[in-house]
Amino acid sequence: MAKQPRDKQPADRIADRRAKAAAARQAELKAERRRRLLVRSAVGALALAVLGGVGAAVASQSSGSHGSTAAAMPAHPRTTADGRTSAAPWNAPADASAAVAAAGLPMLSSEGTAEHIHTHLDVYVDGKQVTVPALLGIDESAQQISPLHTHDTSGVIHIESPVQTDFTLGQFMTEWQVSMSADHIGGSTTDQTHALTAYVNGKAVSGDPAAIVLHAHDEIALVYGTAAENSQVNVPNSYAFAAGL
Repeated sequence: MAKQPRDKQPADRIADRRAKAAAARQAELKAERRRRLLVRSAVGALALAVLGGVGAAVASQSSGSHGSTAAAMPAHPRTTADGRTSAAPWNAPADASAAVAAAGLPMLSSEGTAEHIHTHLDVYVDGKQVTVPALLGIDESAQQISPLHTHDTSGVIHIESPVQTDFTLGQFMTEWQVSMSADHIGGSTTDQTHALTAYVNGKAVSGDPAAIVLHAHDEIALVYGTAAENSQVNVPNSYAFAAGL
């Protein structure tokens, strides 16, 4: 006859319980480690998502644009001025956004802060000063603004850009929609008796005035007329900018 297994002794039963308890403990530890790994992975993924969202928000804010980014800024500013060839004075164009687009500039939802400078422009035609209109480069209905704009009729040009770059008088005159080159401004053309001279800080500059780069606190004057008319113009060599400009 086969031998019947003998009953386990108390010591054997205790050993079995300890082995089962140890195995169960190991299983629990493994499960806990898996749970911790899953939690860490989820937290890491959430952190990346949050950081990505913050980064996108910062990039959007730094561009300061509405449907545009800093990349919409031209690599090289235009050095020509396109627009009306009518006689002075010239009011602000009816479609500010179209004029800004013609200048090759973006419309922004707010003023940029990477570059914040101001230039002053005086325009004289036939011995008379021409008003530089307010709200050039500003589309009030769309609540958008060019990095190159005016707020009032003082002649102060505001350059408030989301990136550091050069801006030219040609861009500004195109926003104003006034055609200009070395031989004309609007409908006023040079001939044997009429001249157009551009001045920067009181000094005459040669070439196409549209290519003049706008610098902080420059005083730019455009003077068109006969020799007699132009001699009556007191060409300024500076401008008293308001505090903070």
